[in-house]
Amino acid sequence: MFKTIVTELLDIEYPIVQGGMMWIARAELTSAVSNAGGLGVMPALTFSDPNDLVDEIRKTKQMTGNTFGVNITLLPTFRRINYDDYIDVIIGEGIKVVETAGNNPEQVIGRLKAAGVKIIHKCTSVRHAKTAEKLGADVISIDSFECAGHPGEDDVGGLVLIPAAVKALKIPVIASGGIADGRGFVAALALGADGVNMGTRFMLTKESPLHENVKQWLLEFSECDTCLLLRAFRNTERVVRTPVSLKALAMEQKGATIEELQPIISGSQGASMMLHGNVGEGIMAAGQCIGLIDDIPSVKEVIDRIIKQAEEIVNRRLVDFTRK
Repeated sequence: MFKTIVTELLDIEYPIVQGGMMWIARAELTSAVSNAGGLGVMPALTFSDPNDLVDEIRKTKQMTGNTFGVNITLLPTFRRINYDDYIDVIIGEGIKVVETAGNNPEQVIGRLKAAGVKIIHKCTSVRHAKTAEKLGADVISIDSFECAGHPGEDDVGGLVLIPAAVKALKIPVIASGGIADGRGFVAALALGADGVNMGTRFMLTKESPLHENVKQWLLEFSECDTCLLLRAFRNTERVVRTPVSLKALAMEQKGATIEELQPIISGSQGASMMLHGNVGEGIMAAGQCIGLIDDIPSVKEVIDRIIKQAEEIVNRRLVDFTRK
């Protein structure tokens, strides 16, 4: 029932793409999503040494025979990154799908396209999506204000941003931000999207490497328990409210420099919290849909549940309209 141009283009069963979450989307989670019929995506920049990315890709190949992708995020970082080294790995290991995100993908898209790699570019505005389309992206993943991580600076929600992107583009569109169940999945398709991207929902699954303390802690969060950091630097990031994130926000509002904030917002500190269970001692991204999540199922249960719920919604609505 839910075959779309995205399922055909990416060679997947369902039009469901897993967000490329730093530190979290490793071989276990990535392969589980692909095995369940979606597209698992691992972030290249989790690995400071590209050779470690090679090892993780090969581990993932041992765990799934299905298509999976790699994410390359092009945003300001505190470490110098040679993207060519990561592209060498991606091409050399035969990866067929790459999700680019953040800034203009022009610096990496040429080599990837020449190697036959399908490009999903994730962005937060229609104008950026149109630029990526001109550069040769095959799919746009449009990230609305509700999303985890970087929602951009325009603050446009999915109800408007998704159909606006669909209207403006000739290539397929994946809806990203605020989607955690079959209701969001159907809504995205109804708005014209050809698939969905989910990060926060997959973060709270059995295969996710998040420490159990952190998983249980996040289950108590509502849709109001996130905040926006780094807005003053036009690099806005949606993160969960913790003593650390609120301290960073207060410093930012008082005019702190990025150098002053760096020790607090360090990705390594957040990774330590996520993987070692030091609840509240770091900063981590999560979307507003955290308030819709109340259990920790397997990845397969998540995807099966979404498809079943979506089918029930579609069938029920069709019957209701027929009766009228």
